[in-house]
Amino acid sequence: MNSSLRHALSQHLLALADDELILGHRDSQWCGMAPLLEEDIAFANLALDEIGHALVWYTLLADLAGEDHYIYPDRLVYFRQIADFRNVQLVELPNGDWAFSMLRQYLFDTYETVYLAAAVGSAHQPLAEAAAKIRLEEIYHYRHTSAWVRRLGLGSVESQRRLQAALDKIWPYTGQLFALSPGDEFLVSAGYLPPSTILSSTWKDQVVPFLLDCGLQVPVESGDEDTQTGRFHPPLSRERHTPHLKVLLRELQSVPRLEPQAVW
Repeated sequence: MNSSLRHALSQHLLALADDELILGHRDSQWCGMAPLLEEDIAFANLALDEIGHALVWYTLLADLAGEDHYIYPDRLVYFRQIADFRNVQLVELPNGDWAFSMLRQYLFDTYETVYLAAAVGSAHQPLAEAAAKIRLEEIYHYRHTSAWVRRLGLGSVESQRRLQAALDKIWPYTGQLFALSPGDEFLVSAGYLPPSTILSSTWKDQVVPFLLDCGLQVPVESGDEDTQTGRFHPPLSRERHTPHLKVLLRELQSVPRLEPQAVW
């Protein structure tokens, strides 16, 4: 593997891991707060799954860097600065209400099912094996969150109103999931990844009809800055974050930073 390909793969794995980590942390904030006791348990387990998936990707990154499996992931999670994180802005947004969190989870779960289905055929064997492992759990995530979205969309007037409000706010952030990162062309050429345009079109082919069936109106625009209308559209670069990530990382990293040399 040449240096350009290795660097591109490292950045890709880091983005995958950071997405899972930050979303898992957000999901964990529902523990003790979910609307139903059963869902409190279910969503807490979903959060644990996401963080576990992050560890899978961080471990692959450690292998690629020749670093220790146990020390390196912790160092990446607890001691990096905000500018070094590569997660999409979608996962760092505050939880909002139940409709917002569930819809965000559904949109991300659908993205993951599409990505992982393609990644199991990756020419990079460790990536393919990790994708096959994670995919089994993500199928259950997708079933769970899609059922909730349908329940809220076709439920009461209030639940449908809240879900539509959540969709209007979330939708512009989804374009960043499929934005090209530097070096992606090397991964596509090597057969490590499919083109992002294929992933994006497959995702939309699944998401848009489903949301319409749930009684929602899907916004037309996603991911681009519209200077004519003045609408806010997040930048596609994963190097830029909202102020919410700083607050989240301050909480997430607080205990290890009290005693950086401690062995946990």
